[in-house]
Amino acid sequence: MSTNAAELSTLSYAKYGKTNVRVFRIVRGDDGLHTVVEYSVETLLEGDIETSYTEADNSVVVATDSILAKTSPYILSPEKFALHIGTFFSSKYAHIHKVHVTVTQLRWSRITVDGKEHKHSFYRDGDDRRVVKAIVDATAGKHALTATLTSGLTDLLVLKSTGSAFENFYRDEYTTLVPVDDRIFSTSVDLSYTFSDIKLVAPQDEAKTEFQVPLKEGDEGYAGSVWDDGVAERARKATLEVFAVDESASVQATLYKMGQRIIAENAGIKNVSYSLPNKHYIPVDMKYLGIDNLTPTAAQTPARTFSSALGTYVS
Repeated sequence: MSTNAAELSTLSYAKYGKTNVRVFRIVRGDDGLHTVVEYSVETLLEGDIETSYTEADNSVVVATDSILAKTSPYILSPEKFALHIGTFFSSKYAHIHKVHVTVTQLRWSRITVDGKEHKHSFYRDGDDRRVVKAIVDATAGKHALTATLTSGLTDLLVLKSTGSAFENFYRDEYTTLVPVDDRIFSTSVDLSYTFSDIKLVAPQDEAKTEFQVPLKEGDEGYAGSVWDDGVAERARKATLEVFAVDESASVQATLYKMGQRIIAENAGIKNVSYSLPNKHYIPVDMKYLGIDNLTPTAAQTPARTFSSALGTYVS
């Protein structure tokens, strides 16, 4: 008895698009000041696209990798750029109802020469990346666009050599961890924060490339909102400063203080999420050499150098 595969299967959900689309743009000012931005962009579309899967009908497939990078006036703001992309696709194409956009920004900072920032020279000053994820929703109609947006950073590697402990934790027959009142605290920070729900203005131009930013600096509701370009720097600063100064009783307690500060400083953020996995630096017991290398105060004695065929080691 033959089986008809078409009768036994159905497409329950689909979205398609492009990922890892590299964008690099130079914005040139009138005074010779250049600003550079480098993104990796992912754009995925939902809508009436099932026939591209079920019937090999490519007529519902539109390009997602060549839009707005050159022409958008909001290219320097990953949040606004992501919303601009989502607004364009959800407005222009009748059969597209929801757009998922992820913008990942690499760090470029100006080189300082003789105490002044150079106008067109830059360096990569860290491996952490800023990440923005936007969903623009047109399911209620092309003139009733809404959006959700989560921003943050990833792979921010930090370390402090004291000011961290972990004691008084639950102990039973399975516990092997030793309590410590002074330890190295190192982690790779992943931070995300979600803004309050966003209402977007539908483009009025025929090409649907227009994008309206409803709030400007000084307007009521601007500070700490998705339109406030200072949010990302405040969130990064809060993360680093709390990490540095907190007398950490645990990773959990420190990250909670980080999140509290971000929410306190940015009224438009409704929730914050952190992931802080331990990057362990395990002290070496050197008692066999007559050295106490496990007690922090004792470990501060003048360094002794040991040489071997493999190199030089300093305790």
